[in-house]
Amino acid sequence: MFNDLELTILTGNTHPELAVKVCEYLNTPLGAADVFEFTNQNIFVRILENVRHHDVFIIQPTSRPVNTGIMELLIMIDAVKRASAGRITAVLPYYAYGRSDKKDQPRVPVTGRLIADLLTVAGANRVLTIDLHAPQIQGFFNIPVDELTALYTLSRYFQQKNLDNLVVVAPDVGKAKDARNFAARLNAPVAIVEKRRVGNEDKAEALNIIGDVEGRRALMVDDEIDTGGTIIEAANLLLAKGVTEVYACCTHPIFSGQAIERLNSSQIKEVVVTNTVPLPHDRLSPKVTVLSIASLLGEAIYRIHTGLSVGAMFEE
Repeated sequence: MFNDLELTILTGNTHPELAVKVCEYLNTPLGAADVFEFTNQNIFVRILENVRHHDVFIIQPTSRPVNTGIMELLIMIDAVKRASAGRITAVLPYYAYGRSDKKDQPRVPVTGRLIADLLTVAGANRVLTIDLHAPQIQGFFNIPVDELTALYTLSRYFQQKNLDNLVVVAPDVGKAKDARNFAARLNAPVAIVEKRRVGNEDKAEALNIIGDVEGRRALMVDDEIDTGGTIIEAANLLLAKGVTEVYACCTHPIFSGQAIERLNSSQIKEVVVTNTVPLPHDRLSPKVTVLSIASLLGEAIYRIHTGLSVGAMFEE
């Protein structure tokens, strides 16, 4: 019944450029809304057009500033719910707190589940996201979740580069399946970095490489790069094991702190990312190639709105 509803796309302040590109793909105007913060840091939202009985998609990656972005999204969901929207889809190209997906220490929260509960209570009817940090996060929701993947976008780029003698490297055992799928598209073998997380710090130690990498080009595949320390340490270990060149790719370029400076001074030849989160000019680098996922999101929104299969987008 939802394909009889009028389509409306809204966005907060986290990544309006992405929302504009999605609307260009769909050939539809971006909905009008005021979203701003008072001097007392309270967020105000006003939807500036009629959304009654509309199929509303709110595009808002929960990236820097993370907590402000989350609150903007929750308040926007509440606003369109109270304006009698027909269906509300929260579009989170990047899902913050995804690393907090289990209780792995005494007296710690499962914040990934908390965010899911907040979105549902606010009034979201479904969620659209890209490359969750852990697949079990889908199970945190009692509403439908469509998880897209940028694997095809990233792998197509490297297919066109036509790098020979390539090995795809997973940054840890948990990402081995993703690396295997990526490697299958490039007709390349897989290796795995054995690493150890250091406490609650944003740091991990690369200990060993599982697999044959000597004399090959290495392509490291991950869902996100945060500070860059772990991926650079893994690159150094690969080079020490006889790799000739190191490339890296990820869906979410968080690039916290000195990440860009670290990548620029590293021996990684190229880092390929997508625009699920905004990359300010001071976080751009000649080593970083940014691929757009606007058409991926746009096609998924079209399929959800018209009742078509989202999974069919990835069938080959």
